[in-house]
Amino acid sequence: MHAGCVDPRLVILKIAKTVFWYIKYRAVIGKQHMGVDQTIEKILANTRVIAVVGMSDREDRSSLGVARYLQREGFRIIPVNPNLTGQILGEESYPSLDDIPGKVDLVDIFRRPIDVPPVIDAAIRVGASAVWMQLGIVHQEAAHLARAAGLDVVMDRCTAIEHRRLVWQGKNNANRK
Repeated sequence: MHAGCVDPRLVILKIAKTVFWYIKYRAVIGKQHMGVDQTIEKILANTRVIAVVGMSDREDRSSLGVARYLQREGFRIIPVNPNLTGQILGEESYPSLDDIPGKVDLVDIFRRPIDVPPVIDAAIRVGASAVWMQLGIVHQEAAHLARAAGLDVVMDRCTAIEHRRLVWQGKNNANRK
């Protein structure tokens, strides 16, 4: 073997190990993904009223775009933001989940992870069936608390993207119309 050359057997062994770990990783992720997909389908099939916590009235905010999409798809949207007054998307805005009259099925969270635990506590108090933390929002302890209280939980996913994906896959129960 010449100096500076790599033994081809070592390269093949390294590739084989990488492929093995990749296959094992994909199997684990696939199982987790299946569980999340089933939870997402269940939530969307059983939801009529969505409280959007951290909703903005600014056009450049994803919370408004997601809420607008979900409303067009037949969900009732309830804006929740203590800094807003009046109506957004034709619905009265409320300062907190506790102020909403009537039942809320899903609490869709557009807040920083540090702000999630109080929202989960309120979702439990108002009897929501599920909580959904938007893209980039993960809080394992709060999710555990919600699950322990019987709520379904989705983290780090977008409700609009997931709804659209299920509709495209022909999951009719994800479409309200």
